[in-house]
Amino acid sequence: MLARLTMIATGATQATRKGRFPTDEALEPRSFERAGALAISLRRADRVWTSPELAARQTAEVLGLDPTVEPLLAEQDFGRWAGKSFEEVQAEDPEGMAAWLSDPDAAPHDGESLTAVARRGAALLERLAAESGHTIALTHAVPIRAAIVHVLGAPLSSVWKIDIEPLSLTEFRSDGRRWVLHASGVVAGAI
Repeated sequence: MLARLTMIATGATQATRKGRFPTDEALEPRSFERAGALAISLRRADRVWTSPELAARQTAEVLGLDPTVEPLLAEQDFGRWAGKSFEEVQAEDPEGMAAWLSDPDAAPHDGESLTAVARRGAALLERLAAESGHTIALTHAVPIRAAIVHVLGAPLSSVWKIDIEPLSLTEFRSDGRRWVLHASGVVAGAI
C-alpha cells in the first residue's frame, strides 16, 4: 500500500516575520499572494487536512483546497510565551528558554512540550501508513520538523537544526511499513 504525505507550511504571519512565538493569527498580506502562486502547481490529493489554526485554514482557502481540520496538525502550544519575541523570552526566562531548546520534554512556557508535538506527528504518520493515496496536510514549522526527525530516526533535539520556510513543501512516502523523506523545502510542482 503506497501512501504519500505532502506537508505544506502555512504562509507567513506577523509573528513568523517578527521572530515571535505564534498566536492564532491571520496570514500577512504577502502570504495570500504567494499562496495563490503556489496553488497553480499543486497536484491532486485524495485527502486534504489542515491544522485548526487560522493561518493554516487561510492557506488552504487561498490554495483552493477544501480541507478537514485535523487536530494532530496543530501548532505547538507555546503557553505564556505566545505573542512574545524570542528576545523577550530570553531576557525574561533564560533558564526556561535554555531548557526548552535542550530538553524535548520541557514545557517551561506552561504549554506543550516538543515531545508531545512529536507524539502527535508520529500518530498521524502511523495512521496514514495504513491509507493509500496522497494526503496534503497544511500545518506549521514545528510539526513538520518533528515529522522529519521521526522519519529519519534522528534525536528530537534535531528539530532546531531544520529550517522550514513559509509555504514550503515537505514530502514523505510510505510503503505501509516505513516512511521515507522524499523531499523537503521545495516549491510545489517540483515533487
